[in-house]
Amino acid sequence: MRALVAGGAGFVGSHLCDALLALGHTVTVLDNYITGDPRNLAHLEASPEFRCLRHDITEPLPEAPCDAVFHLASPASPEGYGRYPLETLLTNSVGTHRLLELAARHRARFLLASTSEVYGDPLVHPQPEDYWGNVNPVGPRSCYDEGKRFAEALTVNFAAQRGVDVRIVRIFNTYGPRNQPEDGRVIPNFLTQALAGAPITVYGDGQQSRSFCYVSDLVDGLLRAMDAPGTAGQVLNLGNPQEYPILEVARLAKALTNSPSPIVHLPGRPEEITRRRPDISKARRLLGWQPTMGLEEGLRKTIPWFEARRAQRPSVPSSASP
Repeated sequence: MRALVAGGAGFVGSHLCDALLALGHTVTVLDNYITGDPRNLAHLEASPEFRCLRHDITEPLPEAPCDAVFHLASPASPEGYGRYPLETLLTNSVGTHRLLELAARHRARFLLASTSEVYGDPLVHPQPEDYWGNVNPVGPRSCYDEGKRFAEALTVNFAAQRGVDVRIVRIFNTYGPRNQPEDGRVIPNFLTQALAGAPITVYGDGQQSRSFCYVSDLVDGLLRAMDAPGTAGQVLNLGNPQEYPILEVARLAKALTNSPSPIVHLPGRPEEITRRRPDISKARRLLGWQPTMGLEEGLRKTIPWFEARRAQRPSVPSSASP
């Protein structure tokens, strides 16, 4: 299979490239590196089955024959889309359109990596795929939330009008090696703060909850979503349904790093998401998929990467954003 991975230099995208090459596929990456990191792909450069093109997908695309298009090209962290809100919106609108046109030309399957953020601050728990969400279209997260909601609408309408074989995957919180320490998400911030001996910062009382999926589990789900029969036109949640209060995650990060860091509470933030957990019954049924990595085991696999990165360039985030 000839796979095109837009956003392949990112955290999840680079792990997806590893998996595709290990399966014997050829891989072309498009990435403009505004939030991706070329170091994530350096180990693949010698492979004759791999090429990486520095390219912004909002611009006309280079011709890249492909059988499958994985669209992961968007800032996906609070730090990323907070710094690049316009780029986030355009990547998820103009960029999605360009990739769908490419898929149509080559009769390629298309996977949109969407997000649990399309559910907003959910009024239904856990969140199934048929829940429409509770999203503020002009709020502080709107560039990402609404960008992805538009990308989903464009994808399903493109399928209906042009016959492209599409599927949409809504990704819940994911962590693991190559998760950028400064990206503003819970686990990278907690681990970076704990390893530095800095205060581990928790907003409010820390009882807001999240579900955390290890990156290898997510990549397995992405591959199955692209390849499994019966996934054309489907929307699928991928995430770990085990739910944790943020304060419990902070305590676990502190314990596993043997850190002297105090856990400190900061004032709650506006539009804080109170609970988020995926209903993955559809993925279990259609893909035969469910996560296998528990949070403690996954953190033990992740910590050495953060230790190595800290040795290269110490950086201590001041706060965590789920």
